[in-house]
Amino acid sequence: MKTFKTLFFLLMLLSSYTLRAAEPLTVDLWPGAPAVKSSDAADTARVYIFLPAAHATGRAILICPGGGYVGLAMEHEGTMWAQFYNSMGIAAIVLKYRMPHGNKNVPISDAEQAMRLIRANAAAWNINPDDIGIMGSSAGGHLASTVATHAKDDVRPNFQILFYPVITMDPEFTHMGSHDNFLGQKAKKKDEVEYSNDLQVSRTTPRALILLSDDDGLVVPANGVNYYFALYKHDIPASLMVYPTGGHGWGMSTDFAFHLEMLMNVRAWLNSF
Repeated sequence: MKTFKTLFFLLMLLSSYTLRAAEPLTVDLWPGAPAVKSSDAADTARVYIFLPAAHATGRAILICPGGGYVGLAMEHEGTMWAQFYNSMGIAAIVLKYRMPHGNKNVPISDAEQAMRLIRANAAAWNINPDDIGIMGSSAGGHLASTVATHAKDDVRPNFQILFYPVITMDPEFTHMGSHDNFLGQKAKKKDEVEYSNDLQVSRTTPRALILLSDDDGLVVPANGVNYYFALYKHDIPASLMVYPTGGHGWGMSTDFAFHLEMLMNVRAWLNSF
């Protein structure tokens, strides 16, 4: 009987996000001149806003897809999450941020502007401005954790969810493609320290869920593990989920062997506060 109930729950969970999400509201972040100009004038920052059709809880999540700061995995690390979160009554806002090309302030300004946009429209979108999280995968996890550790109060998220994140800019442990695209190939040591986010955790850093695979050969697990340890040392509530296999970049892919377990972990963590 217990096995049947577990199977039934898994099937219900699977059906809750396989339905296609409603068409999103699309908003350009910088309708005028952007606060920080990019070297690629054609690269436009925007958000895709998926609001729950019913039973909105007031919670929202800004989603930052990964891509090594050279491109974006907009589907399996972005828009494919919308229905899962909407089914929980959570608004999902997917960020298309601009590529840095060595100017770190470009994607950071986009993520911070997206947080401002969400809070400015909180009443209209039925969102609680004090319950807005940020989520990121891989390099998007670095961007999300950068906002979580560096942003001022008006744009700081209330929680963070990080999938196989790039955390450090230390050349010994970082993903060098993300490092070079974010800071430039001739990065200064002080910038490597400043944007090694495990070194920037404070007692105001928001709670976190970190998920990764033990066999990740692209972004070494030490990134996420060291971030968890830094949060722990600062008494920040944090959970770390390490799956035995899966490699890197699984996101919402059903090919990931622990896909359903991962969804249950995310759901349970969000329901814990």
